Amino acid sequence: MKKSAVLLLLLIALLALQSDVFAQLYIGPRAGYYKTKDADEGQMYGGAVARLALGGVSIEGAIDYRQEEFEGGLMTMRSWPVQASALLYPLPFLYGVAGAGWYHTTLDYNADKFEELGSSVVPEDETTSTLGYHLGAGLEVPLSSMRMTVDVRYVFLNYDLDEIENLPETDHDFLAVTLGLLWEL
Repeated sequence: MKKSAVLLLLLIALLALQSDVFAQLYIGPRAGYYKTKDADEGQMYGGAVARLALGGVSIEGAIDYRQEEFEGGLMTMRSWPVQASALLYPLPFLYGVAGAGWYHTTLDYNADKFEELGSSVVPEDETTSTLGYHLGAGLEVPLSSMRMTVDVRYVFLNYDLDEIENLPETDHDFLAVTLGLLWEL
């Protein structure tokens, strides 16, 4: 494990040394569209991102807000994912991305909908935290001292909702398309 970590750091250092500037920091807003497999419909989302460019590799941190409904409004899910990603640039404008996110999520249950289904038990609203992973690819277009980004990420996310009576099993993986503007600091 130590050898792998040392090799990874050496690779990042070599890529960074090939750059004219060792590191550049960019921050900005981002917005996108996503649809969870079993959600009633797709939704827009927004957030903020910081990206540290190190030659052919970048490190990114982001926080977003998203909300969606399941089963005709039986459950509303609000999520504040905090994500960390590594980006690898095989070409100066094209990148692959992989990372993980901590999904701080509030589940709100509609008591009227549960009663319509004949359930005598309505789950308590709850807030949970779940770890998810993402893979994707994107384009980064330089525009003077800022960059425009567009990427597609597939997010693997598994909420544990098995204990909820009358809630069908739902798949929470999703595909997200994101557009961002990053300003160099």
